[in-house]
Amino acid sequence: MCTTKHHRLGSDPDHSAECSRSGSPDRSWIAESIHGGSLRRVDLHTGTNGWASPPGDVFSLRSKTYLRNRHKSPSGDYLLSPAGMDWLRSPAKLDNVLARPDNRVAQALRKAQSRGRSLKSFIFAVNLQVPGKDQHSAVFYFVAEEPIPAGSLLYRFVNEDDSFRNSRFKIVNRIVKGPWIVKKAVGNYSACLLGKALTCNYYRGENYFEIDVDIASSKIANAILHLALGYVTSVTIDMGFVVEAQAEDELPEKLIGAVRVCQMEMSSVHVVDTPHTQPQPQPHARGHGFARVNHHTSADEDEDDED
Repeated sequence: MCTTKHHRLGSDPDHSAECSRSGSPDRSWIAESIHGGSLRRVDLHTGTNGWASPPGDVFSLRSKTYLRNRHKSPSGDYLLSPAGMDWLRSPAKLDNVLARPDNRVAQALRKAQSRGRSLKSFIFAVNLQVPGKDQHSAVFYFVAEEPIPAGSLLYRFVNEDDSFRNSRFKIVNRIVKGPWIVKKAVGNYSACLLGKALTCNYYRGENYFEIDVDIASSKIANAILHLALGYVTSVTIDMGFVVEAQAEDELPEKLIGAVRVCQMEMSSVHVVDTPHTQPQPQPHARGHGFARVNHHTSADEDEDDED
């Protein structure tokens, strides 16, 4: 059957017909993306030096009644399917990685589409850019196999301007395992509007959307991250990405996707050259970073404690 399990984004009137002709989804390229990175997919509970997909319900997000009573509820299923993670090192900062001809996930989709398959598939990537003597990037990939429903909050996020995106792009973190100093610095459970706390650049390609988050744009975020990296082999962290709901008809909030990074070894990095020959789509505008990181999503929303 031509279906997606629980990450289907919405009904498409052409979907049934598409299943019986060329252009139908080909999940082999997603499997290739999941298993082809420098960090392998590991068991959610016992895995180390890899990534896994935590259940959405470990994250508490704004409920349907949040604007009336500030209640939160378990997120439930992701909007998009997980499609892998890369841990990369390069001589200079890596921008717009999905536009690079050597990006393995974009390559896998192009290969499927060259066979007339997965023509509606869409990659959503978050690239956390880690500064240092060598630049590192933790890139998280998610995929939609069907068009994102027009008018949905995620559709608006992908297609609106950067001012809207900066006011809505949120990360929720949950320390699953780690020393107390990391839990103290990061918070057992914390939420942050990344678009307001850090410089974010947004890239929209023909079949992808990428968010590059410049950790160097905040001294505090940079310091916290490098502290965490010092204990990285003993830290397991859940990271979920959300478009913040700010109106009644946008609730309840849903995860775009989430990743559990499990006791990563820095040596697992894949080294890439910085230059690439293809022109990059330019971001519409640059986000604006502040000198501090606010671990509250808004002035009236308190940070949650881990259950």
